[in-house]
Amino acid sequence: MTQLEVTITDEKGRLDKVLTEKLTDYSRSQIQQWLKEEAVTLEGTPVKANYKVKNGNHFVITIPEAVTLDLIAEDIPLDIVYQDEDVAVINKPQGMVVHPSAGHPNGTLVNALLYHLKDLSSINDVVRPGIVHRIDKDTSGLLMIAKNDAAHEALAKQLKDKTSLRKYVALVHGNISHDKGTINAPIGRSKTNRKMQAVIEDGKPAVTHFTVLERFGAFTLVELQLETGRTHQIRVHMHYIGFPVAGDPVYGPKKTLKGNGQFLHAKLLGFTHPRTQEQMVFEAPLPELFEKNLEKLRENI
Repeated sequence: MTQLEVTITDEKGRLDKVLTEKLTDYSRSQIQQWLKEEAVTLEGTPVKANYKVKNGNHFVITIPEAVTLDLIAEDIPLDIVYQDEDVAVINKPQGMVVHPSAGHPNGTLVNALLYHLKDLSSINDVVRPGIVHRIDKDTSGLLMIAKNDAAHEALAKQLKDKTSLRKYVALVHGNISHDKGTINAPIGRSKTNRKMQAVIEDGKPAVTHFTVLERFGAFTLVELQLETGRTHQIRVHMHYIGFPVAGDPVYGPKKTLKGNGQFLHAKLLGFTHPRTQEQMVFEAPLPELFEKNLEKLRENI
C-alpha cells in the first residue's frame, strides 16, 4: 500500500481538478476513482471530488496495491446487435460479468470483446477497454461499446448529459396501482451494509421513471427509464417504494420466482452516433426464461 501526500498552497477549485494538476503521473479518471473509493482523506475524513480546496489543506491518498489481471481474449459467444468502426451494441446475457476483477478474472464481457472486436477504446483502466457503462452481472440486455477514444468520450458525455436513452423491463413483487410514476431519491452506499446501495440523504441524485405494462396480482411488469445511472439504481429504487425486483438476491424477498437472478432486462438503448450524429435506437427481446415466467403468470390470472 502506497501513500501520497498533497498540500494546497495557491491552488483553487475542485479537488479532483487540483489533484490532477499536481499529480501529473496519474490521470484524472484514476484520481476520480480514488475519490469514489474514499481513498483521499483530509484530516482522516474522506473527501469528495467537488470539494473546494483551501490554502493549507493537507490531503493523504492511500493507494491500494494493484491487483495484476492478465486480460485474455476468450472465444465466448457474444450477441453483437450492431457494430461499425466507432461503436458496437452488445446484448449481454444474464450471468455475465461486464469486466474482470479480483473475483472474476475471466469469462467476462471484456474477455469476449477482446476476441470478437478488433478495436476497443482505452480511456478506462486496463481491465475495462471499450466499456462506457455497465449493467449488473445478473441483469441482461443492451450495452454500448466504444471502439476508439473519441467515440468513448462522445458516448460518455451523452450519459452525463442525460441525452442517451435507456429503457428496462422488470418484473416486480406486488401490485402497483398507479400506471406511471417517478422515483426521485438519492442513492449511495448503505450505512449498515457496505456491499449494498441504499436511498440515503447524502447520496447522489437518482431518478427513475416507470410505466406499468401488465399486472398479475402478486407481480407487476414495468418498463423503467433511467435519468441517472447509479449502481443498482432500479433495484434499489423499486425496493425503496416497496416493489422489489423479482429474483433479486440482494434487495428482494427470499420467496420469489425461480430464475438465475433478478428479472431485469435492458431492452432499449438509444444514442447519437459519435461520428455521423445519426440517432440510433436498438431493442433486445426478453430472455427466454423471463418470457416463460411471464407466460406462467398470465395463465394463472
